[in-house]
Amino acid sequence: MFSCWTFWLENVGDMSTGSKQYGVTPPISTALATPAERTLNEQLIAELKAQGSFESEEETKKRVQVLALLQELTQEFVRIVSLRKNMSEGMARDAGGKIFTYGSYRLGVYGPGSDIDTLVVVPKHVSRDDFFKVFDELLRKRPELEEIASVPDAFVPIIKLKLSGISIDLICARLDIPQVPLNLTLEDKSLLKNIDEKDLRALNGTRVTDEILRLVPQPVVFKHALRAIKLWAQRRAIYANVFGFPGGVAWAMLVARICQLYPNAVSATIVGKFFNILTKWNWPQPVLLKPIEDGPLQVRVWNPRVYPQDKGHRMPIITPAYPSMCATHNITASTQKIIMQELTRGGLTVDEIVVGKKKWKDFFTRHTFFHQYKYYLSIVAATKGTDEDHLKWSGLVESKLRLLVQKLEVLDTIEIAHPYTKTFEKSHVCSTHEEAIRIADGEIIPPVAATATTTVADGEAKTEGEGKPDGEDATNKTTVHTTTLYIGLEIKLDGANKRLDIQWPCQEFFETCKNWTLYNEEINSIFIKNVKG
Repeated sequence: MFSCWTFWLENVGDMSTGSKQYGVTPPISTALATPAERTLNEQLIAELKAQGSFESEEETKKRVQVLALLQELTQEFVRIVSLRKNMSEGMARDAGGKIFTYGSYRLGVYGPGSDIDTLVVVPKHVSRDDFFKVFDELLRKRPELEEIASVPDAFVPIIKLKLSGISIDLICARLDIPQVPLNLTLEDKSLLKNIDEKDLRALNGTRVTDEILRLVPQPVVFKHALRAIKLWAQRRAIYANVFGFPGGVAWAMLVARICQLYPNAVSATIVGKFFNILTKWNWPQPVLLKPIEDGPLQVRVWNPRVYPQDKGHRMPIITPAYPSMCATHNITASTQKIIMQELTRGGLTVDEIVVGKKKWKDFFTRHTFFHQYKYYLSIVAATKGTDEDHLKWSGLVESKLRLLVQKLEVLDTIEIAHPYTKTFEKSHVCSTHEEAIRIADGEIIPPVAATATTTVADGEAKTEGEGKPDGEDATNKTTVHTTTLYIGLEIKLDGANKRLDIQWPCQEFFETCKNWTLYNEEINSIFIKNVKG
């Protein structure tokens, strides 16, 4: 929760930045905030409060308690594994284990309903398999546990869970050291030696988040500006790395770069400059918070001169921690057009706010995705099984959706393939096995809005099924879980192109999804339907 102390910190101007240069270029302006800018800033923060961007003190305390529990479980997990590997009780306890947070929680910009991205760091004798067996077992025994699903074959292996109402994304990294003490930090690049790529990717989240905070002149200004940009991006449905839009860390780096260019500005000014600069940015010129570093590893560092794949990145935003990577490699031709359209719109809205024609609430107006297009594709992943089975299957389909977007983009008849950034989840309790098959095959799909409930997390509506029955119940009724995704299509049919044929992209997408190692045609299905707007 913030106070008048927060306002004072942000409005006093340059008390900490001194003459230090932040970023790869000198600042554009070191001017202090004017009275008008301070007033505008107070109005922005008041609107963020009105929009529900800030969590209550009670909820924040609950997060702290959940993280304390995870720290206890981490040390118990390492102790159990150590004992099983013939260590003494003393050595097992000394082996340690520590959790780190990253993402919105670590940056201090989380809100009601936000999950906590959490990293478990373990010593060298604890394996990833141990994490998915021993730690998973410990979690399932906890009375606070509400949901859990392990996804060991993900790009970054993960356990998704909910403890005491708090959603947690839990990942694990093993360091090549015998002990992980509670005072360990991850700044030292030598800690990255002798670990595999999955461990490196897991560590990168915390290392990048911490580096971003070190690279901004005024952290309070940065956090308020980032809250505004995050909420704006969520409301405009352009916040989702998996679907080809910038994710949380990319938006954070963009805001951080503007803070570097205006080190003494208040948050409202940073928001205005954000649009002014990024609508004119010479993409694919990369956004960098600091020069790209060399390091001790024989690993790939983002370099378009060396790697053709890096040269193909449309809007590269480069992580500041070694080894530097592109956080926006998923952006496609279509999503880039949509991002630029929204940046232009956002900039015009802020200009009108500055001159008093609009209010900050107008800046956070929701998207109109379901009214923008004449044609839509509805992609439905269905599972006849448990919630956990469905989470894995639907997660796989979500992760591949941008490949369908890319295949659609190459068709002459499609101008834009616009993926929607939220999914619609439902559970269908079926009276007969035949009905379950018909739902799984896409023959019976009730309207999403008919039996769905809506909650709000991070300022964006999310639709969820009313119940969560698993598999087959005591009366032999069968449950089919469905996840529905949408792609809006802007098509151009002229004399040369009179017919829209998307059979090839859809077939390729089907094959890609069905090649998943855990795919089971008895319980998993996927289908695509045309939907008119």
